[in-house]
Amino acid sequence: MLIGYARVSSTDQNLDRQIAALRNEGVEKIYREKASGKSLKGRPQLEKAIDALGTDDVLVIAEWDRATRSMQDGWNIISRVAKRSALVKALDKPWLDLTTVMGKALLTLFSAMAEDERNRIIQRAADGRKIALEKGVKFGPKPKLTDHQMEKARERKAAGESCRDIAKDYNVSRSTIVRL
Repeated sequence: MLIGYARVSSTDQNLDRQIAALRNEGVEKIYREKASGKSLKGRPQLEKAIDALGTDDVLVIAEWDRATRSMQDGWNIISRVAKRSALVKALDKPWLDLTTVMGKALLTLFSAMAEDERNRIIQRAADGRKIALEKGVKFGPKPKLTDHQMEKARERKAAGESCRDIAKDYNVSRSTIVRL
């Protein structure tokens, strides 16, 4: 089944051109909305269109930039559609027709490039953490107490004072003192 999606940004604009392109493609069920594309969350009809997809269905979008506003958003849409075992076809972007062998090949290439970049990011982050550890950088949140305060709190605790009273004096939680 072909499920269409069309959007314009304001109530002054009309959907006629996009609807005509979708109908010309043979789309019968069309989700349409007039909403700003600035908000990635403000497209309820796109959500409904994706939710309506079944196995081997195709989400047909008249103009790709009407459905998405960023590369990441586009990948998220394609990923959500793929999880439903469906495909995407953008009428204004012939290379973004995942119903064709070439479209699938391009998606495979882009996916491999994205995976490679993700792996490089992970490796760079790991290398950076290793260097930072070698330099003595401490990770995690900043300690609530200074070394001097921790030492005094331990002394007070050893002297029998309650963790709650010590915590109140240092304006920290009881569990911070207990962990000492």
